[in-house]
Amino acid sequence: MRDLETSQRVVCPCCEANLCEHKPNPVQRATAFSLAALAFYFVAHFFPFLSLEVGARSNEISLFRSAGALNDFGNPGLAFVVAVFIIAAPAALIGGSLYVLLPLRWGHALPGAKLVCRWVYDAGPWNMIEVFMLGILVSMLKLTKIATVHLGVSFWAFALLIVCLTASFGAIERLELWRRLEHA
Repeated sequence: MRDLETSQRVVCPCCEANLCEHKPNPVQRATAFSLAALAFYFVAHFFPFLSLEVGARSNEISLFRSAGALNDFGNPGLAFVVAVFIIAAPAALIGGSLYVLLPLRWGHALPGAKLVCRWVYDAGPWNMIEVFMLGILVSMLKLTKIATVHLGVSFWAFALLIVCLTASFGAIERLELWRRLEHA
């Protein structure tokens, strides 16, 4: 990795798959995307996600209240799953990323940074916010036949949260991150 110049990459000679790439300013970019994801996380969870109107009745929900609403309607298992995968997991991933990345901007690593980094990469596939968003979009297609659906600011913040989390993980190669952690 040290021999690569910025924007150079290593390609498999057989299949031409990208094996490694030295991206410009990887820690700064990953940190910026993680901070943006944190901001979008708070907007997405505490502002109205969507509202439904049927005749003269309307109802509004936020992501933060969604787990409680599911529990109130007799679905404690589903409420737990939503709480873990939609509220807790993204918060832990963002927090873990920032715990590792922020000190690396100044060439330092906090105690346990390697363990947190390993956990963040291992837990990444368990982050189900993309699946949740797909479920919401499919449900909205069905709901528009019986109700008027209004997307709240939280919906768009949630979509941008997904983009920022994905960009944060894509901004830095794992090998580069581990190399920086080893030398910090």
